Amino acid sequence: MSTPLIECRGVSVGYDEKPVLENVDFVIEQGEIVTLLGGSGCGKSTMLRSLTGLLPPLAGEMLVLGKPLYDLSLEERNELLKKTGTAFQQDALFGSMSVADNVALPLRELTSLPEAVIKEMVRMRLFMVGLPGSEKKLPTSMSGGQRKRAALARASILDPVIMFCDEPSAGLDPAVAATIDDTLNHFRDALNITIVVVTHELESIRAISDRVIMFGRGSVMARGTVDELMASKDPEIFNFFHRVAERPDDTGALEQLTR
Repeated sequence: MSTPLIECRGVSVGYDEKPVLENVDFVIEQGEIVTLLGGSGCGKSTMLRSLTGLLPPLAGEMLVLGKPLYDLSLEERNELLKKTGTAFQQDALFGSMSVADNVALPLRELTSLPEAVIKEMVRMRLFMVGLPGSEKKLPTSMSGGQRKRAALARASILDPVIMFCDEPSAGLDPAVAATIDDTLNHFRDALNITIVVVTHELESIRAISDRVIMFGRGSVMARGTVDELMASKDPEIFNFFHRVAERPDDTGALEQLTR
């Protein structure tokens, strides 16, 4: 049996020694798109920060590519994280740099490839994300969806084993969000990248997820396929997937108004 690319064993994460999530256990296998989801404040973004090397867990063991991420030396951890890529929620593109220079940044910082090779790799990756001919554009001249795709190009330019995406389709109209979903599916299928996504967008969850891990009540509340969780009898899980908002019983008030 192959070693999971990511494995959490009894992990607790939080801030100032106050856990947001406790006793979290899950695995992510090669070639999956796994979505981390849950209500606002459930801890999904905190977990993503920990998985990307930015926030040491308060307890437990976090294995990435078979190695204990936070037991490594800083140098060893940085070497390991070179095999991952991250697309941030706000795209994090440098406004004063061209799209090509933004996408090329990891190649220039972390490799010794010739400039001609870097430019060709950037051209090909921009084509892959649907931005052909955009090399000379500045991020400020692009739409939100275009910037998101440029961020995906940069996050994937080193052909990472794992890519992390924080709300990749947030704030986009449905048609543009669908192109982001298609790009992520293409990365998985064409490049065999394992992708971990934080999102609350239902259409994206349905379109990209091989499996989902739902956080709530301070830990993992549910896991499985989208269809499995949509069929859950748990009211909180059902409401999340069917977007049934809880509201107070206003029958009495209605009766008062209609008397």
